[in-house]
Amino acid sequence: MSRIDEAFKNLRVEGRRGFIPYITVGDPDLDTSRDLTVELARAGATLIELGVPFSDPVADGPVIQRAAERALRHGVGLGDVFRILTEARRETDVPVILFSYFNPLLQFGVERLAEECVRAGVDGVLATDLVPEESADFNAVLARRNLDQIFLVAPTTSDVRLRMIAERASGFVYAVSRAGVTGARDEMSLEAVHLVERVRGVTDLPVAVGFGISTAAQVADVWAYADAAVVGSALVSEIEKHSGRHDLVARVGDFARSLLPH
Repeated sequence: MSRIDEAFKNLRVEGRRGFIPYITVGDPDLDTSRDLTVELARAGATLIELGVPFSDPVADGPVIQRAAERALRHGVGLGDVFRILTEARRETDVPVILFSYFNPLLQFGVERLAEECVRAGVDGVLATDLVPEESADFNAVLARRNLDQIFLVAPTTSDVRLRMIAERASGFVYAVSRAGVTGARDEMSLEAVHLVERVRGVTDLPVAVGFGISTAAQVADVWAYADAAVVGSALVSEIEKHSGRHDLVARVGDFARSLLPH
């Protein structure tokens, strides 16, 4: 059983739902990213998404695009992601997935990537722009090392593709709450509820919902029908807002805790 499987199993046993925060590694700097990883684990994260900075993040809104630009200006790459996670692993065993576009992974080398994931303590990989029809080789490399491959599904995903993803995915399925790019929204989409129902029709894997979740009320809304809520842009925006402050990590941690319904 993978660490991700175990985390969701524990949630089910305890009758709870999950919280999955996202940060872009290297924003504002690597040491802060390491400390944020530990702090978010302490704040109650079920698992953490570490974003790999990429120069053309087409699925992301302006907040995460700016974070990626800041990280890239510091020359942050995959090797740095593994380094800060290796350090963070001294203080937390909360599951971690890499959230990346496929190009940086391919440039790094797929076999080398899988080896470094195991060494650093990565539990799974989500390559946002790797379509299931072209994922078999990548999927096999990860599976040989017991690494989960997470797939995105959207309201526009066809039933045929949904079944294909269900066959290839492990860990959990990431359901995009609506079509479009990442970014905080005032209202959650009813499309997300229907999408989760469709996913549950083809797989027993847990379903996490993301894109646009930025308040405790929205997290509670997602928890009513899905296994976990993913919060990205709202957290990255907090990091941006407090950049340069000595208490950035504590402030972001407090914000993460405020997102958890009581």
